[in-house]
Amino acid sequence: MSRLAPGRAFTEQRFQQLYGAPEPRGSPAGALRRRVARGCRCSGAAALRLLQRRLPIAAWLPGYRPGTWLLGDALAGLTVGVVHIPQGMAFALLASVAPVYGLYTSFFPVILYMLFGTGRHVSTGTFAVVSLMTGAAVEQLVPWPLGPNATSAELAWVEERRVGVAGAMAFLVGLLMVVMFVVQLGFLATYLSEPIIKAFTNGAALHVLVSQLPSLLGLPLPRCTGSFTIFKTLASVAQALPRTNMTELLISALCLALLVPIKEINTRFRSKLRTPIPGEIVVVLAATGVCFASSLDTRYDVQVVGHLPAGFPQPRLPALQLLPQVLGDTVAVAFVAYAVSVSLAMIYAEKHGYTINPNQELLAHGVSNLVSSLFTCFPSSATLATTNILESAGGHTQLAGFFSGAVVLMVLMWLGPLFHYLPKAVLACINVTSLRQMVLQFWDLPELWRISRIDFAVWVVTWLAVVVLNVDVGLAVGVVFSMMTVLYRTQRAECMVLGKAANTEIYRPVQRYSKCFEIPGVTIVAYHAPIYYGNCGFFREALSRQLGLSRPEGSRGKKAVWALESGAKMSISTVETCVPSSVPDGRAGCPSSGTTGRTQAAILDCSGIAFVDSAGARLLIQMCVGCQKAGIRMNLAACNGEVLETLTSSGLGQHLSPQQVFVTVQDAIACITQTAEKVAEKNLAIWV
Repeated sequence: MSRLAPGRAFTEQRFQQLYGAPEPRGSPAGALRRRVARGCRCSGAAALRLLQRRLPIAAWLPGYRPGTWLLGDALAGLTVGVVHIPQGMAFALLASVAPVYGLYTSFFPVILYMLFGTGRHVSTGTFAVVSLMTGAAVEQLVPWPLGPNATSAELAWVEERRVGVAGAMAFLVGLLMVVMFVVQLGFLATYLSEPIIKAFTNGAALHVLVSQLPSLLGLPLPRCTGSFTIFKTLASVAQALPRTNMTELLISALCLALLVPIKEINTRFRSKLRTPIPGEIVVVLAATGVCFASSLDTRYDVQVVGHLPAGFPQPRLPALQLLPQVLGDTVAVAFVAYAVSVSLAMIYAEKHGYTINPNQELLAHGVSNLVSSLFTCFPSSATLATTNILESAGGHTQLAGFFSGAVVLMVLMWLGPLFHYLPKAVLACINVTSLRQMVLQFWDLPELWRISRIDFAVWVVTWLAVVVLNVDVGLAVGVVFSMMTVLYRTQRAECMVLGKAANTEIYRPVQRYSKCFEIPGVTIVAYHAPIYYGNCGFFREALSRQLGLSRPEGSRGKKAVWALESGAKMSISTVETCVPSSVPDGRAGCPSSGTTGRTQAAILDCSGIAFVDSAGARLLIQMCVGCQKAGIRMNLAACNGEVLETLTSSGLGQHLSPQQVFVTVQDAIACITQTAEKVAEKNLAIWV
């Protein structure tokens, strides 16, 4: 039995008369004026709220609980600081600059993010993927001289130029993020979906691994750039294998033999270890001591880090004249850095029950990179490894960054020169072992295949593009391909015929639910996609097929004339001419006399149509007119406010009366049934 009493079927017009019409949307200019006016209101409370939003430390520090949080923040921060030292120097090699600049990048962004960031468990600093992308741009603009006769002055000039390029990229990354924050473009990171990020970081990890082979083998080879980088590097390594430095190969093997098991122990027993085993710093100290005691750099030509100046660098403007040359590479670096940072922040915020502000994260990372570039840092972001360590070691708030920064500061001020004899092969081993989390993302593929074949395709295409082409080009290919899959799904959305479940008001696709039956004479069609210029043709074809309509040949260039597929000429008829017929379970239909089985009324369920543009609105109106010419009364149901407003503005009321637009599908069915019963009673009275 229907929930609607006779005469209670709700059209949109009647519903709005009884319960109120929606508020008309204001003009964009008016909304902008109101927003600016709200922002310009000045009071002490408003100024305090603005300060707390833009400088989050002013919000969380007054409520800090030392007795509960301080010990955890201190232990976590000290642990992360110890890890920052070897990783910072190692990732500096990926960025093609001296190791000391990795230490700078492990200090300044950490302190700045503590002031401006909203992620309580986020650790910033050097990140392998960002460093690799920076190094690719640096190598392309300032290649390393290979001549054996290069003087120390020439090498110093090249090093200075490389630092200038890396600093310019950090400055531009920060500037782009701040501009994105000003115009509230934090949502752009959503275009980097999870399959894209995972495939990208996995492919970039393979780039990092291959790029470290020359350092692991002691081969002074130039870094390859451009497309097919991995294959070029492997080819050059294969050609140079006879010149392998066996001492550096032995150092690499011993370091990997120590670091890999330690990494595995830290992962497997993370819940039982109060703090992770600092394998990297142990290996660094041991290798430095052995190299110094045995003079490996002079006796066996082992490449070492060299001089690390103590103290802070002098603040200076980066090479701004290089900004146009690094713009393309920097845009990709900025998007990757922000996407990875926000993704990490959201993961741990959800785990610990708090929220982050994506736009404030733009400001935090933008200011971090912008200010750090004045101290010869290269681009930074949140890091996977140290963020995981920070959270597992018991960190609670951003104050952990203060303690990790203090550890790096101690090395910068006093202990830096002690790492003069650190072999570069050890840093290469640290780079390789830090990729464990990214490499293991391959195990997500079987689950991704079960969940979504399209996401699986996005993962594979992005990974292949990153590996075969290059890191930045592969990222662009992944984003474009992902958007194409979204367009494909909206263009090729199914147009399904709905049937009614017996003794209910539930309507489901008859193709999928065998016990849902169509109502004779009424075709209910659902379309679950927006109707816009990109899918108008597909929608028209699908709806025409479901309603049994087609365009006769020879109609091109002329006004569309619609006819039934049977080719029969029909007069314009409406549902008022229908007569009731008995159907199972008490359902009533409305096939007219002599047209049993043909559609006399159609209902378009618009609940799945998110929006309609001008082209889609014109198409819907054309379909309504075409249905009238074919003797089918078109009805719309469950339109959202935006769709209804667009259709009304496009002139739908001239072709469709308000009595043909309903609140729900059930309202449309009830109205059609009630009207058909009234017409049947009237015809029966006349016949009698």
